[in-house]
Amino acid sequence: MAGPSGHVAHPPLEGAARTWGTIALSAATFMNVLDTSIANVSLPAIAGDLGVSPNQGTWVITSFAVANAIAVPLTGWLSQRFGQVRLFIASVLMFVAASWLCGLAINMPMLIAFRALQGFVAGPMIPLSQTLLLASYPRAMAGLAMAMWAMTTLIAPVMGPLLGGWITDNISWPWIFFINIPVGLLAASAAWGIYHKRESVVHKLPIDGVGLGLLVTWIAALQMMLDLGKENDWFHSPLIVTLAIVAVVGFAFFLVWELTDEHPVVDLRLFARRNFWSGTLAVSVAYGLFFGNVVLLPLWLQQFMGYTATDAGMVMAPVGLLAMVLSPVVGRTVAKVDPRKYVTFAFIVFALVLWMRSHFNTSADFRTILIPTVVQGVAMAFFFIPLSTITLSGLGPERMAAASGLTNFVRITAGAVGTSLFTTLWENRAALHHAQLAEAVNPGSPATQSAIAGLSASGLAPDQVMAQINRLADQQSFTMAATDLFWLSAALFLLLIPLVWLSRPQRMGAGAADAAGAH
Repeated sequence: MAGPSGHVAHPPLEGAARTWGTIALSAATFMNVLDTSIANVSLPAIAGDLGVSPNQGTWVITSFAVANAIAVPLTGWLSQRFGQVRLFIASVLMFVAASWLCGLAINMPMLIAFRALQGFVAGPMIPLSQTLLLASYPRAMAGLAMAMWAMTTLIAPVMGPLLGGWITDNISWPWIFFINIPVGLLAASAAWGIYHKRESVVHKLPIDGVGLGLLVTWIAALQMMLDLGKENDWFHSPLIVTLAIVAVVGFAFFLVWELTDEHPVVDLRLFARRNFWSGTLAVSVAYGLFFGNVVLLPLWLQQFMGYTATDAGMVMAPVGLLAMVLSPVVGRTVAKVDPRKYVTFAFIVFALVLWMRSHFNTSADFRTILIPTVVQGVAMAFFFIPLSTITLSGLGPERMAAASGLTNFVRITAGAVGTSLFTTLWENRAALHHAQLAEAVNPGSPATQSAIAGLSASGLAPDQVMAQINRLADQQSFTMAATDLFWLSAALFLLLIPLVWLSRPQRMGAGAADAAGAH
């Protein structure tokens, strides 16, 4: 059956085909998202093995992120030119090949180049897995489809550091890339077997070379600014100022060009839809807050609470427990309940979790730190699925790949911004708290005299005593800075709630999305 713009509307899959299709698409998505975080804890080992500094090693993360950010919004245009199924399978197979090359890299330039290749070919994988999965289910079950998809995209970033740390400690770092090979080959073969007869209509669109060039320019400049800002003292550095100017000017030209070009490489006109812009903005800001906290908590635990990488991973891992249990429930009921109510509940739970973390102190035990993480799983289940439902509601199937690619791009970029902002604010707040604590540490203070006497009695020399006091002040100041950010995040989640209610989502059942051709 032909739909709008010549789109062929395939009937939903049934039975075993739908089950295996869901598993194949989810496995590919999990593998992709896992690779955004699995290398983080392995950086010291990679840098040491390849003979470079840890700062140079961060380009292993940066190169993947820059290339991935460029490729994701191209998904709509590429899928129209080559077909959704062919593009997805090619993306998975090229990702497997790039992962194999990453594992074989013998020096840092090779690894950075192969990671950039891996990030670029991975771009279409996540949006297309979402698009193909939605097409596999009846409209009334769209929420359940999104639940299956959301579980992989939310749990993988948490599992990445845990799995990466274990592989690095017990095998060797190349295996964080080699494990993608069997998963990717199985996912590609299963997906091809199920979906190759469900290919979308191909349009021989002209290449928007100017739009593509501008996209590459401003995204690369923005991502490099975010990644290099902290170590270069942000806007005190001419390099960061230059990158910021290139990003802003490039984005302005890109915006004008894409809105006036007949065949834009990115369909920015989607932002004219109220549901799309409000849903995308809400999910992106919330994801930036979520991801910033996902980065901050293990950093604090490892640097100032004495946790190993594996222990910090164990604290983060249970976040997926309640998410896995509740996501299918949300998916089955989101068509019957106003998704805005679910998102509101999720943001309130996120705020509660972060408020609980804002009461952490240096004597917090494992159980105290673990409880908010477990509760956070509730928020994750009610967060992603309803917001995706809101964002994509009212869109015809021919625009789904472009919409999914664009909203995922904004979300990924928000995650990068969140990470940079949180780590920078954490250090700035810690410096402020340290200065305030240092004022209280003086010879006239009874607490200072008591601490010096106690440490001296344990056999420490005077300079060792002061070093120990400074270390305690560092631990206290970074803990206070972390709790400041937890409290701020809680407040921001509550402030996001009105934004969600600006949308007017259509129900996913009874072909509502087909009827919603306009805003």
